[in-house]
Amino acid sequence: MTETKLPGDQFVQSLARGLAVIRAFDAEHVSMTLSDVSRRTGLTRATARRFLHTLVELGYVRTDGRVFELTALVLQLGYSYLSGQTLPQLVQPLLEELSAELHESTSASILDGGDIVYIARIHTRRIMTVGITVGTRFPAYATSMGRVLLAGLPEPELERYLAGAELRALTPRTIADAGALRAELDRIRQQGYALVDQELETGLRSVAVPIYRPDGTVAAALNVSMQVRYEDTGRNLDEVVAEVLPKMRAVSQQVTEALRATH
Repeated sequence: MTETKLPGDQFVQSLARGLAVIRAFDAEHVSMTLSDVSRRTGLTRATARRFLHTLVELGYVRTDGRVFELTALVLQLGYSYLSGQTLPQLVQPLLEELSAELHESTSASILDGGDIVYIARIHTRRIMTVGITVGTRFPAYATSMGRVLLAGLPEPELERYLAGAELRALTPRTIADAGALRAELDRIRQQGYALVDQELETGLRSVAVPIYRPDGTVAAALNVSMQVRYEDTGRNLDEVVAEVLPKMRAVSQQVTEALRATH
């Protein structure tokens, strides 16, 4: 028999009920009547009415007399939390959700000189001969996240990188020519994502998208890494991208919005 944990004597029931009313609103329930709120929270109509009108007076809810909606003031409830979070702390739980949904490894990195540096990592299986942890570095030119980050550089910085980069063929597929790399970065900038197929290591492909700062510049990149199995060898790469890209872009948007909220 499962033991039911009862609230302690420090528990404030009215606060819990008020928060329950706020949480009742979501993407599928943007506008609700009093009856809707009562049903979703389990509160009586009289109790729900008192909390809704209190929230209206405080500015967290608006009403036309029949339906109720949250206002943007609710966002301030999360600002204190977000303002204390670093980029790795913001992205880690979202990478965990993305990895669980796709059943693939996910990562985030920043650019440091000519390398990417991992700031978060969720792995589902060992897909590289080299173990990847937070702090691991790889040459930017041969990785999907690196190419997204390079494509986001201001033109003078990108020119300096291309002029001084030592491009080596790490596999037979690696782009190791500055002109070809430049053309690929231009394409990535236009399409908004990078696909690298077995250029860093044979048997490994990955897709990456940028994460933006509030000013629109690229702050970091996130990727999904996949092991190329025998049954995948004839698979259209467009199908691979179509499968993961919408979910990746949704995560990128969430992190971007969280970064905006911290500024």
